[in-house]
Amino acid sequence: MSRILIPANEPEDWRHLLADPQKHWRRGYSARALAHCWQEADGIPAGCLAVLARCVALQDLETLIAIPEHRVPLPGGKRPSQNDVWVLARTPTELVSIAVEGKVSEPFGPTLDEWFEPNSLGQEVRLRYLCRKLELTYPPPADARYQLFHRAASAVIEAEWYHASHAVLLIHSFSPTNSWFDDYVRFLELFGVSATVNAVASRSLRSLRMHFAWVQGEAAYLEA
Repeated sequence: MSRILIPANEPEDWRHLLADPQKHWRRGYSARALAHCWQEADGIPAGCLAVLARCVALQDLETLIAIPEHRVPLPGGKRPSQNDVWVLARTPTELVSIAVEGKVSEPFGPTLDEWFEPNSLGQEVRLRYLCRKLELTYPPPADARYQLFHRAASAVIEAEWYHASHAVLLIHSFSPTNSWFDDYVRFLELFGVSATVNAVASRSLRSLRMHFAWVQGEAAYLEA
């Protein structure tokens, strides 16, 4: 993956970065809604900042860089974790790594039971790695969603690379009914924390502080 970044001047510039620019770039879907929302804000949207600020450690956040469709390499296969947006931000005193997953009605991908093939050494290597990064017991519950594991780990991996003190998994949901929130709740239970819409839950890991936030996006972006 190149470390040379090309600026986005409008939401349409995000489209060619998608895994499937035709299928995923549709009105009412998360990729398009997220692009319009974040490009308009030129960084972390005000609604997300307001929720994150409910955690004292994440107050007064300033966006340093925000990278659409940011790929984070993982062991055990060729496919990286492709973050809808990855943000390097700062508070007045510390750096913060934020992995953003945009949602409307799409699920968090397959469950681990659906994703994992018992005879796949590569998948076992990857899952053990993800659990190690997140300091979770292996094997994790079979009904947990795989996407949440590698997206949360992305925030941690990039935090370690940039020597950030905080890693954030941010679910930016434009679903009026908070579709798939139950899967997010179950995932956070693995960390011993409780999930609430428009709130931050936190847990200390060995090298940093991990935060989780589910933010309701503005429905108007579904028509963008």
